[in-house]
Amino acid sequence: MINKFVRSMAHALDGVRDGATILLGGFGAVGQADPLIDGLLELGVKRLTIVANNAGDGRTGLSRLLAAGRIERLICSYPRIAGAAVVAGSAIFDELYRAGRVELELTPQGTLAERLRAAGAGIPAFFTPAGVGTLLAANKEVRRIGDRDYVLEYALRGDVALVDAWKADRWGNLVYRGTARNFNPIMAAAADLTVACTHNLAELGELDPEAIATPGIYVHRVFLRPEAAAHVC
Repeated sequence: MINKFVRSMAHALDGVRDGATILLGGFGAVGQADPLIDGLLELGVKRLTIVANNAGDGRTGLSRLLAAGRIERLICSYPRIAGAAVVAGSAIFDELYRAGRVELELTPQGTLAERLRAAGAGIPAFFTPAGVGTLLAANKEVRRIGDRDYVLEYALRGDVALVDAWKADRWGNLVYRGTARNFNPIMAAAADLTVACTHNLAELGELDPEAIATPGIYVHRVFLRPEAAAHVC
């Protein structure tokens, strides 16, 4: 019987090692798998490469991981909030980056999403006009196609993906809620090990097939959020 639910954080993150590349779903704090990030802190792994949309928000989740010095390299689109005061999470990254304690690979948001999607689809690379003529295209192949220049970008695959779902069944089928869907589905498909934390459990057949954004074939383990588990008899 297929049952991907795990009861302990130790089981959920079993096999995550120092130096791993971790894909972290979410857009700021929305759709971020904070319980699993806290689990990484407890596990003690370090020298991590984190792939995320931004560099954290507030003092929880990714920001905690940065503050603890566990991240060696960050691949993201928004390390700071453009046109606004630096929020607490961004300030943590900013301090570490200026001190040379974390590396940054800045990637346009659409390019980041497509690099992840390509990895999940088995596409090794693609050409995009984003970044042509800027520092983001430095040392990358640029090709003229038609009447426009395009830069070559490579697929981005992770060792581990940590995603946040609204509902999950024991086969690992996942449903997301509203904007929490963001990067989670493409990251779930682009890693060797995908671990989901969920707000709700569902019986087999309960989830509307049309609402399942991540089929269970991509998911290896499902962990019920502690605050949700407290209400499960």
